[in-house]
Amino acid sequence: MKLKDRLEMRRSSVPADSGEESRVLYPSASVVIDAQQRLKERVRSQAIEMLYKEKNPDSSMVKAALNEVLQYEAEDVPRPERTRIAEELMNDIIGYGPLETLLRDADVTEIMINGPFRLYVEIKGKIYQMESPFRDNDHLNNIIDRIVSSIGRHVDESSPMVDARLKDGSRVNVIIPPLSLVGPVITIRKFAKIPYTDKDLIEFGSVSHKMMSFLEACIKGRLSVVISGGTGSGKTTFLNVLSGYIPSGERIVTIEDAAEIRLKQEHVVTLESRPPNIEGSGEVTIRDLVRNALRMRPDRIIVGEVRSGEALDMLQAMNTGHDGSITTVHANSPRDALARIETMALMAGMDLPVHAIRNQIASAINIMVHLSRLRDGTRRVTSIMEITGIETDVITMQELFAFETQGKTDSQGRFLGRFKPTGIVPYCLEKLRYHGVSAFDDWFVQ
Repeated sequence: MKLKDRLEMRRSSVPADSGEESRVLYPSASVVIDAQQRLKERVRSQAIEMLYKEKNPDSSMVKAALNEVLQYEAEDVPRPERTRIAEELMNDIIGYGPLETLLRDADVTEIMINGPFRLYVEIKGKIYQMESPFRDNDHLNNIIDRIVSSIGRHVDESSPMVDARLKDGSRVNVIIPPLSLVGPVITIRKFAKIPYTDKDLIEFGSVSHKMMSFLEACIKGRLSVVISGGTGSGKTTFLNVLSGYIPSGERIVTIEDAAEIRLKQEHVVTLESRPPNIEGSGEVTIRDLVRNALRMRPDRIIVGEVRSGEALDMLQAMNTGHDGSITTVHANSPRDALARIETMALMAGMDLPVHAIRNQIASAINIMVHLSRLRDGTRRVTSIMEITGIETDVITMQELFAFETQGKTDSQGRFLGRFKPTGIVPYCLEKLRYHGVSAFDDWFVQ
């Protein structure tokens, strides 16, 4: 039975007026009797003692040691229970401990740990509280060290924040005391084992077929695209899908804080920023990487997210032969996204007049794609805008597609609505056709 089914079963078994509908127990993290906990500690310590002389014990050696100790220490325990204990101890010794089960569950999209005794997960856009499987701060800190050390990062009181990634590309953020007052906090944004495609997004109801056809033409026609949206709205996932439209013969440079973009093309250079070391030196910022990327003969530059002065360098790259580049930005609307890009460009410290920056934005960016995470937990492309120019220091835009809600929900609680073309035919169609890309006026017919 899948985790989401177990959660719904648990939720349906709680009376509606009990006030407990949001609390769910995680099956494998149920409270265990002291005797079983003592058994696990005993088996764990003896197995580690057996492996002490081995320099680099692999998983098969750890498994063999655990099974040998269990046969002696737990001969009266049923075989299925011994198998479960061995798996938990295996995860605890060489994996990510209690997180392994959640990381393997495809229904869980986000894991949030607020100290050792509070655990939350996101499933289909909804957050559930679960019983925490961590014993104490030391247990949680041990898992954190294992995560960050695997990519050469460190976290301690002098450097209490870190962004990391797991082997499968999942994004991890860690913040520990003294900055966190509730103990170590871990936030894991999981990514699908098999990257989503445009067909998946259309099937999920995140975007329409016409919208994806138009955006495919935009990418192939070398229009520069900015993807905006709030936290958790699906910007990185959508960027991954759009980047799949880039022709395989082009040289692509990706720039991120923690590498998350997974491209199918072969000619890809992946760059990752680096935080300062313990002495406070050696930092390499996104802006440094954008500048360096310009010397690497890229056809396209993809910046995972612009947050600061690198916005100015990105605009200049788009205006100097690197059109067709893609980036994301946090914002509540396309207009807010332009205001944020303007503010971030001013953070570059170049002392440029505002109208000069707005001219750069208007000439560099062609298409704005805005994503929203609605209250029902779904993620949708709520607007596609074309930047048409600048008039009296105001960047002009026109909306090409919008998501129109009906104010109703279906049987699963999802908002009913439709993706609607506004009927405006964009100016960029001529540029697309100039580049030999098929573009059709009927995409925009209501």
